[in-house]
Amino acid sequence: MTQVLELIFEMTDGKALTISVQNPKSSLTDVEVNHAMQSIVSSNVFARDGQAIIAKKSARIVERAVTEFEMN
Repeated sequence: MTQVLELIFEMTDGKALTISVQNPKSSLTDVEVNHAMQSIVSSNVFARDGQAIIAKKSARIVERAVTEFEMN
């Protein structure tokens, strides 16, 4: 099963921006995620279509299981 940490931010135009992090550490805490997201907001290094990140919106870990079938 693969995991992805999705950090979701609010942009100046009211839309959401999601930053995905593959294989986050299993011991990740709310405090660590909040701190990382606040650092991203404060540093103002990410933008999309000229819109800046203005606030943290949410974060989640998404798990995905893939079952491959053998092809003959």
